[in-house]
Amino acid sequence: MEKYNVIVIGSGPGGYVAAIRCAQLGLKTAIIEKYNTLGGTCLNVGCIPSKTLLDSSEHFHTALHDFEKHGIDISKPKVNLPNMMARKDEVIKQTCDGVNFLMDKNNITVYNGLGSFVDENTVSIEGDKKSVISGDNIIIATGSKPNYFPGMEPDKQRIITSTEALSLKEIPKHMIVIGGGVIGLELGSVYGRLGSEVTVIEFQDGLIPTMDKTLGKELMKILKKEGFKFLFNHAVQEVSSTKDGVSLKVKNKKDELITVEGDYCLVAVGRKPYTEGLKLENTNIMTDNAGRIVTNEHLQTASSHIFAIGDVVKGAMLAHKAEEEGVYVAEMIANQKPHLDYNLVPGVVYTWPEVAAVGKTEEQLKEMGADYKVGQFPIRALGRARASMDIQGLIKIISDSNTDEVLGVHMIAPRAADLIMEAVVAMEYRASAEDIARICHPHPTYSEAVKEAALSATESRPLHI
Repeated sequence: MEKYNVIVIGSGPGGYVAAIRCAQLGLKTAIIEKYNTLGGTCLNVGCIPSKTLLDSSEHFHTALHDFEKHGIDISKPKVNLPNMMARKDEVIKQTCDGVNFLMDKNNITVYNGLGSFVDENTVSIEGDKKSVISGDNIIIATGSKPNYFPGMEPDKQRIITSTEALSLKEIPKHMIVIGGGVIGLELGSVYGRLGSEVTVIEFQDGLIPTMDKTLGKELMKILKKEGFKFLFNHAVQEVSSTKDGVSLKVKNKKDELITVEGDYCLVAVGRKPYTEGLKLENTNIMTDNAGRIVTNEHLQTASSHIFAIGDVVKGAMLAHKAEEEGVYVAEMIANQKPHLDYNLVPGVVYTWPEVAAVGKTEEQLKEMGADYKVGQFPIRALGRARASMDIQGLIKIISDSNTDEVLGVHMIAPRAADLIMEAVVAMEYRASAEDIARICHPHPTYSEAVKEAALSATESRPLHI
């Protein structure tokens, strides 16, 4: 039986990054993946393909609606969906091949097959051939899968999850999206830009409910202009396939039952941890009511040499959060003193404009009874925004009323996914709003809005509004 210092179960961003860091630290490392390709959900049916389609659809939307204003005359563009999907598949392949390269480069042994616990140090792998290996330390990084509630079970034909939405053979005439969170809005945006009518049904009273309410309200305005329809405070009771599509029974805020019909229904009500087949019963590992593996603050399970990271433990289900946890655990195993601050894990929604946030929301600070001040700046006031015709959105900075320390930054803006990092760095070093305001930002850029919002938060003295 082959023996390793570390066995990693799962090869998504959390798992493969953990394996790389373990190998860098001189630990003999193996990684187990049940599918034939490495990379997990993110690379194969998540972040990478969705961003690929988002970029393709945005190019089409711009060509269709904005080229003429830019002085570019072309015949009316058409969507070539097979080519779009082929490009997406090629991007996935290139990215997964990159992970394979990194495994080879770092001398990490890859096992393909379903990994399960024989005991707390032994893992069996059921693949093309059966293997049994042992490890001094084991990292569970098995990720998550799409969630759904009773009455909306996907048939993967017309009632679909995010996985199927990334490989449709046609553009829906009317896509109904259950859930106004990140996944629903991103994939709804893809098909909305390509010509689909999109209706979003959300149980709560606004979009992206886990983020600052200012962002949800602003994003709703923008998506409405793009033709999105929204049904808030509506609860889906039942989804069924019809001859030509789907039919939904939905309760409105008056408790009336209404029918909503379309040709596809995307169920996007979150994801749930995936632990099936691990045979956790052969260990002391416990799970909570949500199916998440229970860990301490060092990501150790009830057995201190077995760790769990990523979507399978509590916290935001984000690839970069999983990566940071993977590095943290690897360095813990190597007896180092790693650092991880969950308050400073940024969240991003890849609509256009993008939405990004880090730190506390205004709602959270109100609940805490914190003494805070707010600075905002509209994107439309930027020269760069007018030059690019991307004028929608805002930057919001919240700082402590007494110390001026930045407590949260929330933005909806072009390239917000990249802009947010200025805020993350600032908050990592406990900067004040005035610190950000004093930094020279290049002109003309979108980043100037961050400086202006900081000026607004500091002394209510933005320069350009």
